[in-house]
Amino acid sequence: MNPDVSILVPTRNGIATLPGLLDALASQSSRFSFETVAIDSGSQDGTVELLRDRVDKLVQIAPESFNHGLTRNIGIGHCRGEFIVMLVQDAEPNSSGWLSALVEPLVAAPKLAGTFSRQIPRSDASAMTRHYLSRWVATSTEPRVTYVSSREAFQRLAPMERFLSCIFDNVCSCLRRSVWESVPFKETPIAEDLEWGRDVLLAGYGLAYVPDAAVVHSHDRSASYEFRRTYFVHQRLRSLFGLATIADLPSLARAIASTIPIHVKCVAEGGFELFLRELPRALALAVALPLGQYLGVRSTDTHRGWLRPGGV
Repeated sequence: MNPDVSILVPTRNGIATLPGLLDALASQSSRFSFETVAIDSGSQDGTVELLRDRVDKLVQIAPESFNHGLTRNIGIGHCRGEFIVMLVQDAEPNSSGWLSALVEPLVAAPKLAGTFSRQIPRSDASAMTRHYLSRWVATSTEPRVTYVSSREAFQRLAPMERFLSCIFDNVCSCLRRSVWESVPFKETPIAEDLEWGRDVLLAGYGLAYVPDAAVVHSHDRSASYEFRRTYFVHQRLRSLFGLATIADLPSLARAIASTIPIHVKCVAEGGFELFLRELPRALALAVALPLGQYLGVRSTDTHRGWLRPGGV
């Protein structure tokens, strides 16, 4: 018999976090039967050997073939469940009721296409990481369900409203397989979840944010990485929703000038020693994040790609 749920985990060199994730999956208490499927793209740190012993199915692909949309489609093609949970390799479910909380809304509401989980920062997350994660929809404690009445009504929304309506986060999500079969993920270097969220809403389905299904997940990334990621994300936001958070040079200058004191205050709250350690990264982020937004929008509007996708 096929399981009710398939949990799909894309992996690459995830040996540091996968044992905790797999332990959390093994501890789930749920009425739903489930299998675990991993799709690995060239791990060389012992990840493959770990997965062979601890998942129900392991799919291996060449690292150069990885794509955020198409790789997930390949992985789902190897899954047997009607509900597909997608979980990144460093997001750890924080309770034994996580799976039930994530899947139950889809069982109760047949017009829901997908649900997504709340994210809790790691205990060692920096002040800056906590600050930015707290501004993301997927950290709220308030549940929400989103539908759109028609394509025309969606187009009448302001760009920011379109974006907020379509938020779906594959850090930890669950989708209905029958919907995916008609609306698969598209080939894209990033933001496959936002594009899928838009497409299923326009197809007449809904999306639900389920804060009771929580995972521990955060990153303390370098300013250079965050610049690249922000650049590519805002390319996609411009293309998908017409959104330009920073559209011109005066807006860029104002954004940097207003962000610097916010970042300084954020790291100062942790005491003098922490302030000295985190200040250089905080100042770099105050420039990198607005600059990435501006250049991402400009590259889309001018059809110029200043950075090559990959590594984000």
